[in-house]
Amino acid sequence: MSLSKKIIILGFILLFVFDAFVFYSWRRYRVENAYNESINHASKKYGISGALIKAIIWRESRFDRFAAGADGEVGLMQIRKLAATDWADAEGIEPFSMELLWNSDTNVLAGTWYVSMLSRRYTGTDFPLPYILADYNAGRRNVLRWIKGDARTNYAAFLKNIDFPGTRDYIDKVINRYKVYLQEDY
Repeated sequence: MSLSKKIIILGFILLFVFDAFVFYSWRRYRVENAYNESINHASKKYGISGALIKAIIWRESRFDRFAAGADGEVGLMQIRKLAATDWADAEGIEPFSMELLWNSDTNVLAGTWYVSMLSRRYTGTDFPLPYILADYNAGRRNVLRWIKGDARTNYAAFLKNIDFPGTRDYIDKVINRYKVYLQEDY
């Protein structure tokens, strides 16, 4: 094969790689920003950082509003029935049906309300975010097991007490993605 044919083939390969990267970046941008209006509204209503809500959505559903979990979690923020009914009661939404959570605006409102409620539980800690995320991911009962001794107020001790590798991974991934969204001035 001649040098000019090799250069042409290399040029096509580079063009293909560049196009794939641009398409992936564009698609990621479009998908990750599709619900910004809902996130901003819920963020303002409940006083929770939009970047945090977006990071939770990224980890919970990868922005798939039709996501459904094995334990009955639904939508963008993977809301369970108990959290949803607590939100509906607090907001005076009657009648309430889980079907409402398939609406992305409603799902983000319910999930952000729940994060807001969790954030009030851990105000006496040196870094509430790991506690909030552990509670969101593994539930209050597990957090109560992990919050013994120094872990009541010290997040490093709290993280050491978490015996679910998946929850530790969840906390790390959400916090790292939260930092990315903060840098993007979300």
